[in-house]
Amino acid sequence: MPFAYYDRLTAKRKRIYDRSDAIVELPLPAGQDTAPVISAIAAGLDADRETEVQRACQQLLDDLAARFSVPPLRVKVYATRPSGDWGELHGMYLPEDEGKRAVVELWMRTARKEKVVAPRTFLRTLLHELCHHLDYEFYKLPETFHTEGFYKRESHLLHQLAGPPEPKKVQASGASSPRTNTGTRGARAQSSS
Repeated sequence: MPFAYYDRLTAKRKRIYDRSDAIVELPLPAGQDTAPVISAIAAGLDADRETEVQRACQQLLDDLAARFSVPPLRVKVYATRPSGDWGELHGMYLPEDEGKRAVVELWMRTARKEKVVAPRTFLRTLLHELCHHLDYEFYKLPETFHTEGFYKRESHLLHQLAGPPEPKKVQASGASSPRTNTGTRGARAQSSS
């Protein structure tokens, strides 16, 4: 089922959206064990050290770009998420521009409470932005859209790298713990989440 903005797309853009939506898995090519670098990301977050997190994220992106045979990306990790009346920005993908590498920007802390983001949430955001890069470079899509297929690819990649999510904790009332909103604000030349 297409998202609400689908009806506003031109016929050409709907075809791109539909191609993206039809791709629901992202098999991870063979390569070195990523557990140590994923642990390094988590350790850097736990220590609240941007430089360590950025170094480990760059190492992971370099490995994954090589596995998928796509151009490498640069990663930049910042402190507190930008926010506004639209919410807060988790990550941003800036495509290659005039020969400059594509860039993934990520933020380590929430905007309101300035709390360090949970490692799995942070990793999901990193992989989300990588998936935008793969849309352009691996799948050769002229645009990258937030489709159901896109989110399924992101989740598939996350589960391959970090395993299944831990079971949700049940609160005293029986309701599940609140989930982090990973809402997105997409654009033609850049994508963010």
